[in-house]
This record gives sequence, C-alpha cells and structure tokens, in this order.
Amino acid sequence: MILLSAVMVGSFAGFLRTKGWECQVVFPPLRWWWLVWVAFAAQAIAFSFSPIRQWIPDTVASLILVSSQALALLFFVANRKQAGFPLAALGIALNLLVICANGGFMPISPETVTYLVPNAPLASWQPGKRLGWGKDIVLFVNATNWWFLSDHLRLPAWFPYRVAFSLGDVLMAAGVAWNLWSSGKRKT
Repeated sequence: MILLSAVMVGSFAGFLRTKGWECQVVFPPLRWWWLVWVAFAAQAIAFSFSPIRQWIPDTVASLILVSSQALALLFFVANRKQAGFPLAALGIALNLLVICANGGFMPISPETVTYLVPNAPLASWQPGKRLGWGKDIVLFVNATNWWFLSDHLRLPAWFPYRVAFSLGDVLMAAGVAWNLWSSGKRKT
C-alpha cells in the first residue's frame, strides 16, 4: 500500500513537473529490472494469492520474504546512481535487517494489531505467531529486536484506512517517489 501510494504520488508529481504536455517523462534505463518483478511475484504468491498462501509453511514463507527483500535490495543497489534509489535501498536494507533479526518476518506489536483490526477476536492472532497469512509476526515490543524498525508507524486517526508501516517502508517509498518525480524532464 505504501509503495503503491509512492508510485502514484511520484508519477503525478513527475507529470506536474513536466508542466503539462510541454515536457516529457523520461525513464532512464534500469539494470536488472527483472529482479523487482521476481521479488514482487514471490511476495504476491506467498502472501496475497489465497489458493496458495495457506499451503506455504512458515519456514518457506519467511525464506520467500527474506529472498524477495534481498532481490529488491540488489536491484536498488545496482541502480544506485538513479535519483532516489540510494534512499530506497536504505529503506529495503532496514526492513531486511529487522525481518532477519526477528525470525524472517516483519514484527508487529499486539497494540498495533488491535489498532489495525480492533474487533478481531484475540483467538485470531497470538503473540509469537504470524498475523494471518501475511508477512508479519506478532511480537511484544520488549521481545522485538530493532523494534523501532518494525511495522509500528500509523496514519493519522482521521485517515479512513488503517495501515501500519515501518521506517524502511517510508524511506523506500520516498526514494521511489523521488525517482519518479525526477523523471519529469523538459523536451529538448
């Protein structure tokens, strides 16, 4: 959700930067672009595709999450000379650090879970277990390594959609938005 928002905002800002139709959006060639698609497909299948995700054991799901994050990091590092990509790489690296330090899943606190799904019965999630079929593991803050890098940030209460995200997500999204914004160039 955060990355999709960054793509939309960055694309719109890049278009505005072109000042309408007098300019063009120029996307520079990217090295190893296919890594992003492999990483996205792996996470989509493991965590979003209902017919398959429930059959993937936790150990395999954590391996998929770590591997896909590593592939995304490799892509951003390989293209580090592109605007915003060093920031995006730092965000991915921070996410990878907290995920690896907490058993291969992104930690989320019980307080954050109750914020996200306030009416969910306690039996639907338990500390020390994955949150549903997703990429998160519910851990108390004092049991979380690098807790400040976990999914604990929230949107303001007035916002109609509840979501939790990490500092790494913010940096990655800012880097991608920066890259898309910078793609608005004057026609030559």
